[in-house]
Amino acid sequence: MTLGIVMLVHADFDRAEQLARHWVAGGCPVVIHVDRKVRAAQFERFRAALADQPTVLFSTRHRCEWGAWGIVAATQAASELMLARFTQVRHVYLTSGSCMPLRPVADLRRYLDSRPRTDFIESATTADVPWTVGGLDHERFTLQFPFSWRRQRKLFDRYVALQRRVGYQRRIPDGIVPHMGSQWWCMTRQTLSAILGDPDRRRNDAYFAKVWIPDESYFQSLARLYSVSIESRSLTLSKFDFQGKPHIFYDDHLQLLRRSDCFVARKIWPRGDRLYGTFLKDDATAMTASEPNPGKIDRIFSKAVDLRTKGRPGLYMQSRWPRHDRENGITSGPYAVFGGLAELFENFEPWLAKATGMRVHGHLFNPHRVEFDGRQKIFNGALTDNPAIREYDSQRFLTNLIWNTRGERQAFQFSPADTQGIRYLVARDQNAYVCVVSGVWAVPLFQSNGNFGELRHRAAHLQRVESEWLDILRSPWTKARVRIWTMADFIDSPMEALQQVVDDLVGGGVRRLNEAPRMHDLTGFGQFLQNLKNQGMHPHLMGDFPVGSAPLHQAPKPRKPYLVN
Repeated sequence: MTLGIVMLVHADFDRAEQLARHWVAGGCPVVIHVDRKVRAAQFERFRAALADQPTVLFSTRHRCEWGAWGIVAATQAASELMLARFTQVRHVYLTSGSCMPLRPVADLRRYLDSRPRTDFIESATTADVPWTVGGLDHERFTLQFPFSWRRQRKLFDRYVALQRRVGYQRRIPDGIVPHMGSQWWCMTRQTLSAILGDPDRRRNDAYFAKVWIPDESYFQSLARLYSVSIESRSLTLSKFDFQGKPHIFYDDHLQLLRRSDCFVARKIWPRGDRLYGTFLKDDATAMTASEPNPGKIDRIFSKAVDLRTKGRPGLYMQSRWPRHDRENGITSGPYAVFGGLAELFENFEPWLAKATGMRVHGHLFNPHRVEFDGRQKIFNGALTDNPAIREYDSQRFLTNLIWNTRGERQAFQFSPADTQGIRYLVARDQNAYVCVVSGVWAVPLFQSNGNFGELRHRAAHLQRVESEWLDILRSPWTKARVRIWTMADFIDSPMEALQQVVDDLVGGGVRRLNEAPRMHDLTGFGQFLQNLKNQGMHPHLMGDFPVGSAPLHQAPKPRKPYLVN
């Protein structure tokens, strides 16, 4: 009988009874503390259920509340009873009613027998503790906390702020250096009896009774005064999330817990029948006799924390809706946005799909209809071509489209005639590739042969919208990859410009173009622009476009040669 178990219980008494019997079967006496908040009738039923176990005792009950002194008082009472009634106990292991042994009890006893003078208690100074949550590290030892953090949060925060404002500080008792660590420890009889029998215990208790969360600092600090050999780690596997709340282990964590090689794990789901049925059996081959190594599963927990706090790139969901500029990637993959090319070339979309292997859509943000590839009515992820549904949240429409087509790169057309709700999102998205030929919005107006007065007003509006879009793309905070040509510069050498676009999308030198889409007939386009100028509208985004140029999709006729005598 070299190991005694102190168990703090406040709920799930059927599981606590099962655990107590398992410890006793392994040769360990058990002292149980039941929270005084538990009704007397329930407590009596629990005690009666264990009445057949002579090595299971119940200590004086204290009212336990998170962050308050009652948990320490309960631990003291149970530990004193353990040391007084079971004189052969050399190590005392502090557990709870939800702490389950992962390895045979005999394995734990052998491990402690080979280290008879070692205390296993996590104990680090406040300067070395990275896990404190709530903004209180050293202040938890120098301020007073008469209000409950959980039940009286506003009073708690206001009283802390008041103490800071007036400069109040408590004096730390001489000889005590505040340390912090896990509540769940395993200490030797020598160290534990020295702490409980300290001549200054009344002073120590009075001081720590006003410390915030004293169960994480009382034994951790005092052990440094009396321990011969401290292993600053807990033998209990206890993982916490980014908010400081303990992870709960469920049935599907079975293999994860096996892999840890730890002796005890907290916190086990009380309805985890598979876990209890697997680990609470006397099976010496259940796990290897290796050194406890919770670091084996730290990577999995770190990944889980990242998924909870950051999420997957480009995935937006109710449980972790991000703040602006705090999302983990605006979209989930690369995509391309083209402005002007579909209006300049015939059948540009199928040509681009063939040249790059991308899924090429039309104007996804057309005010009248979402132009999916092939003009589908329903696209991946049940996205519909209904523009009213898209405009409910146009930015989420785009991010959903990219998320639902992961593994296939998307491209779409975007012009000043489209709805403009995605401009800032695209500009600050590192996954976006934006190619704009400015001024091409005038080509559909030129081809429409409509009322010129209406065309002039429409041209002025489209030029203003595109000018704003270009200003956004040229701003210093834009993260998208951007290529901008004026219409005049682009059609001066269209094959070279198209080759640059393809190289940007599929990699330079991978694919050389041997054909290009046919450019629309622009005969008379220069005069159309001049007419707009004559009517008082100055079209400037298309560059220096000559009035009397030859059709831009054809080479000019060669001049006749002549001789000089």
